[in-house]
Amino acid sequence: MHHTAILFLEFGAVLLGLGVLGALALRVGISPIPLYLIAGLAFGTGGVLPLATSEDFISVGAEIGVVLLLLTLGLEYNADELVASLKGNAPAGIVDLVLNAAPGAICALLLGWGPVAAVAMAGVTYATSSGITAKVLSDLGWIGNRETPTVLSLLVFEDLTMAVYLPVLTAMLAGLSLAAGAVTVAIALATVSAVLLIALRFGKWIEAFVSSPNNEVLLLKIVGLALLVAGLAQQLQVSAAVGAFLVGIALSGQLAHDAQALLAPLRDLFAAVFFVFFGLQTDPTKMLPVAGLAALLALISMITKLLTGAYAARRAGIATAGRARAGIALIPRGEFNIVIAGLAVAAGVHPDLGPLAATYVLILAAFGPLAAKAVQPLITAIAKRA
Repeated sequence: MHHTAILFLEFGAVLLGLGVLGALALRVGISPIPLYLIAGLAFGTGGVLPLATSEDFISVGAEIGVVLLLLTLGLEYNADELVASLKGNAPAGIVDLVLNAAPGAICALLLGWGPVAAVAMAGVTYATSSGITAKVLSDLGWIGNRETPTVLSLLVFEDLTMAVYLPVLTAMLAGLSLAAGAVTVAIALATVSAVLLIALRFGKWIEAFVSSPNNEVLLLKIVGLALLVAGLAQQLQVSAAVGAFLVGIALSGQLAHDAQALLAPLRDLFAAVFFVFFGLQTDPTKMLPVAGLAALLALISMITKLLTGAYAARRAGIATAGRARAGIALIPRGEFNIVIAGLAVAAGVHPDLGPLAATYVLILAAFGPLAAKAVQPLITAIAKRA
């Protein structure tokens, strides 16, 4: 059979299957991400029906998915709000980093995986899934709550921490010397600072360039600019995702609102492909031996995120019910965690790291939204009593 025909058949079957799984997730009331990961496991190495032709194509789609996820997240903020938010919530952001990076790092060290794996696992357990959390806040009607700005500021702090963390991890995975690693981090920081400065000083010029009354032209300009900056960031040892995030920050107002509406279907399509691709890289037969450890790590991470949310909300003067909601909203893991694990797996850090991370993310990606939905009546009762 012709190569293109096989590609269409495989990729079409994957997308159709994802559509069915997404519909099932909506009916059950959970995030579709765990189901997408399971689909990837089914089609990957050791799965029921491994793909023969389309894996490379899906790989490219997965990279685009990460860029679009972070681009749309960046559109939620402007540069001034970002700077003000970071200044006000920096102490809570540091507590978040310490409490939630520690479990992953300690786990890797206790298992004897070495310092590189410890740094990778620290990132896996640290970052909340911005995409899942945003969906939880929207679905449960928590967007207008007093604790929501605090939650969003922590997500931004995490994303910018990734701008420093990812170059460090990349340098360690590549086996660079301390000096070379320091240079990599310095370049990354300079790049992030330069893009933020451009967003602050020249955001209106960027908006004037991108803006268009025609939706097709607007979509082409925004996606093109995001991919261009993402590629440049990658060349400068900064995550492509962080580059796309900063492009989103540079756009604000009605333009950002219009861009979000245009990008949403495209983002959802490629994001689903991204989660499938991570599953493709993980052998499901290797997940069962690490399931217990993943469950224990997930339980610890739930507790540390609840403590983080409670601390951040208390600093903002928010009542008990709001503190609980903030902590629950921070539980889900997803995009960045899988990106980090994927980098480590590709570098061959440890064969069990990928299965452990995949199982861990599966648990928290599913449990986070379910927990939020399940405890909402209890939180409402606490709020009324208070």
